[in-house]
Amino acid sequence: MTNTNRDHFDVILVLGSSVDEDGNPTFEQLARVTEGVREYERGVAPRIVFTGGTARNEFVEADVMARVAAAQGIPPSAIVVEKKSKDTIQNACFAARLMSNHGWRSAEVVSSEYHLPRASMIFSHTQLEWRMHAASTLQARETLTKPYKLSTRY
Repeated sequence: MTNTNRDHFDVILVLGSSVDEDGNPTFEQLARVTEGVREYERGVAPRIVFTGGTARNEFVEADVMARVAAAQGIPPSAIVVEKKSKDTIQNACFAARLMSNHGWRSAEVVSSEYHLPRASMIFSHTQLEWRMHAASTLQARETLTKPYKLSTRY
């Protein structure tokens, strides 16, 4: 699912996913962040944008994901957060606006495999050049024996 032939992008855009009741990432969120980090390390884009506000509880999804990426070695200068969105439509709209403000026009969008058809449909209504990329929740479960416990400070 893509609207471009690009293989390098201005950003890797990691779509939000809920955090647990204590503000820690779920396996699904960890899978998305970890895949975004892998793609960053492969050189797909020079920065990662994390999207997601306080959709299901008081914790900002993008902040939690940014902390996980920083813990995995991503430099703060390569991390951008969009903290207002509460669903996939808002992820796309607010991220597109943020990207436009920086002059960024292309994104590899990382989400869970089951979510990619919905995300593709929504991103097809933006002005962005994009490609969908699946994160494996199973791989996150195999890699991690317990969820990350993070400080609530970014």
